[in-house]
Amino acid sequence: MAVQSRLNIFHVLFSRGFAGSERSTAESCNQQCQTHNVTLIIRKGHCKNGASIINHLDPRVTVIEINHQWLTQRRLKKLIDQLKPDIIHCHLRRATRIISKIKTQAASVSTLHIRVNGKGFNKMTGLICNARWQIKEIEESYPGLIFKANNSLTPHPKVEPEKIARLRYELGVRQSDLLIGAVGRYHESKAWDTLIKAFKQLDTDAAVKLKFFGSGSLESELKKLAAEDSRVEFVGYREDIKDLYQCFDLLVCPSRFEPLPRVMLEAYDAGVPVIASDEGGCKELVEDYGGFLFPVDNITALANQLKSCINVRPAKYKPDLSAHYVENANRQMVDFYQACIKAKQAERVLKSI
Repeated sequence: MAVQSRLNIFHVLFSRGFAGSERSTAESCNQQCQTHNVTLIIRKGHCKNGASIINHLDPRVTVIEINHQWLTQRRLKKLIDQLKPDIIHCHLRRATRIISKIKTQAASVSTLHIRVNGKGFNKMTGLICNARWQIKEIEESYPGLIFKANNSLTPHPKVEPEKIARLRYELGVRQSDLLIGAVGRYHESKAWDTLIKAFKQLDTDAAVKLKFFGSGSLESELKKLAAEDSRVEFVGYREDIKDLYQCFDLLVCPSRFEPLPRVMLEAYDAGVPVIASDEGGCKELVEDYGGFLFPVDNITALANQLKSCINVRPAKYKPDLSAHYVENANRQMVDFYQACIKAKQAERVLKSI
């Protein structure tokens, strides 16, 4: 295996809070800083609902906060000229748009945490796709390099049975209950309303609980929808969510739109069976690692699948996720960085002729 040269890597992220995109960025930064110089540029006011990416970073990652509303492009240009990164890795649309306007010697890449949703993406040296459907969308129109990444995953240690029993007790769940977990932002794209409506069709005498873990703008609306069902609870954001996965008997990911859901990978890592919609990355992961699919927004189909899992509880299992382990995923990522750096160098040579 070739030894990778030490790179000066910039990550640029202007979102707030700590959800899937932020977790993915943090894992990349934390792995890369072990062998490379890593700088993460974030916006001032990056904290949302008490959560921020900076609480999840290795101290070896250099963090620079900049004003995201005034003179952002000029400030970024100055930092790039001063620190001379080899590669600039953008996350989400705003960072991609701003970096695409800056003339720099550095190669640039952007991760499609969602999809191409701005002109800036086409100006990147390379695009990183987390799912196969993303490649199909861009391969005919995008002129740069394309890389299919394995969404990174840090395996979580096994939680002792005594702790699992204690956590379930604290959640108000008996050992005989079937605990359904729902993890993620309270956003329309996550289709939690579909899950609640399907769940309410279940026999009220069934020994089953549905717990939501997350936060978001639709919290009040979702609570109102679930108000008549005492089996449903909104727990809120939990730092120990990876411990809690191992308390679940089932995870449901009913999304209307989902590039490649990290929560499903984390559930697989915990050995938890999964029910997911047949949308985008959800379907891809079920095809690769197992689970149960239902048509997007089909409340009856989801209710029937939930009933089936209550009647015959699916066995816990843990598929081989080693391709997603952060050290393996990152090694491939850095190889792609190197390919983009070479492509940028070749581009400069051609322009100089």
